[in-house]
Amino acid sequence: MILTKQYRCIHSTSCQCTKGHLSEDVVFLVFQQLNWNPKMIATLSCVCKWFDDLAKRVLWKEFCRTRAPKMMLDLQSSGSHSVDGNWRALGKLLIYCSGCKKGGLFNSIQIPGHFVYRTRFSRTSGKSFLLPQCRTDVLYVSDPCEHLDQGEEGDVGFFRGVFKSFSTSKVRQMLIKRGAKLHPTEVCPYCKAKLWSMLQAKMIPQSASCRLVAYEDCVEYYVCLNGHVLGICTLLPLSDSEEASEFE
Repeated sequence: MILTKQYRCIHSTSCQCTKGHLSEDVVFLVFQQLNWNPKMIATLSCVCKWFDDLAKRVLWKEFCRTRAPKMMLDLQSSGSHSVDGNWRALGKLLIYCSGCKKGGLFNSIQIPGHFVYRTRFSRTSGKSFLLPQCRTDVLYVSDPCEHLDQGEEGDVGFFRGVFKSFSTSKVRQMLIKRGAKLHPTEVCPYCKAKLWSMLQAKMIPQSASCRLVAYEDCVEYYVCLNGHVLGICTLLPLSDSEEASEFE
């Protein structure tokens, strides 16, 4: 293939890419052959601002569509060509468990964040995390990422999720109506937006612990201004799981 045109980086005068770039179409085809490998996309984003912009607009979008096609189709079915936050943030949410640090959102324990090979997100499960009056909202929630034998904390599970059209959701309206305060220091690990505590707003239903197979008083989660959800729970021992499922 003979490439006759290149595109110069116009985002930064200090950019190392003094000889210009390949066209977006060529980069698209290369990453299509790589099956939208997230590590390769992240590496490309570090080259310069031109590649970073391309990754945000195109590559992360295609990664999300490939990784969770039905979920992405639903999230965009309201007519928007984008998603709340950005595609890079959503891509990270699909494959990254944020963990927690002492003094952070869940300040009693420290577990490093890490990438996960595969996670199931469920719209049906999301209903269990909403109060009855908010269940017309659409929320996708992951299965908990299990971190077992965490000392006094027991078996810890982290879960994450995303709302569809959060800016017009009933959950957001209720948070505002109840005067919920944004966290003073911590931000969303996926998009850096401010966070509301659903626990402080008293908006976590009992059905959430049943869905997670967790202790009822040990479920906590936050939602950011872009509708990303991150939470923690203490999982029931395996011997108690069957008993918990009877309440679901």
